[in-house]
Amino acid sequence: MKPKLDQYQYVSSAKLPTHWGKFYIHGFIDNKLAQEHVALSYGEWDPDDVVLIRIHSECLTGDALFSSRCDCGAQLEKALENIVQQGKGVLLYLRQEGRGIGLLNKIRAYQLQDEGMDTVEANEHLGFDADIRDYGICKLMLDKLNIKNVNLMTNNPKKSLALTNMGINVAQRTPIDHGITDDNRNYIRTKTEKLGHQFDKHLLK
Repeated sequence: MKPKLDQYQYVSSAKLPTHWGKFYIHGFIDNKLAQEHVALSYGEWDPDDVVLIRIHSECLTGDALFSSRCDCGAQLEKALENIVQQGKGVLLYLRQEGRGIGLLNKIRAYQLQDEGMDTVEANEHLGFDADIRDYGICKLMLDKLNIKNVNLMTNNPKKSLALTNMGINVAQRTPIDHGITDDNRNYIRTKTEKLGHQFDKHLLK
């Protein structure tokens, strides 16, 4: 009989030099959902330090294919840049494409948006909630990296609430209003109006 695996597990770590600086990459797995996630850490900190972090959900179209339909790629780059400028920090990269619906369903949602729906209506039309992401693995990631107090780079208050409910102290929230374009302004307005994301309204005019 095989031993029962914990839902969340740490796998391994390695050096990861980037354009911004020399990070370490740490691998984790959610055995229940069969999802692999990584954390990128930079610098050193004491256990009681407030550490700059971002929880970034995978966006192949924005992060790797440079789509301007969303602000994801720009936010990813800015988060890594901010971490290096700060001298220490962590990016938690979660493999939860399309707010949890997956890449191909995101493409289906894009088609519905091309036909006139907004991002929330498209997800719901496909049978999903507007946002089905799960942040449970973040606790293991931050515990492994010895982080208890964070300055969270986000416009999404649900991420702050998720960390707080796990016992992580969100000592500060730093907005990350980057990547707003004519191609995604309506998309970001929808996230603000329907999902509670906190963007500078002057940037959405």
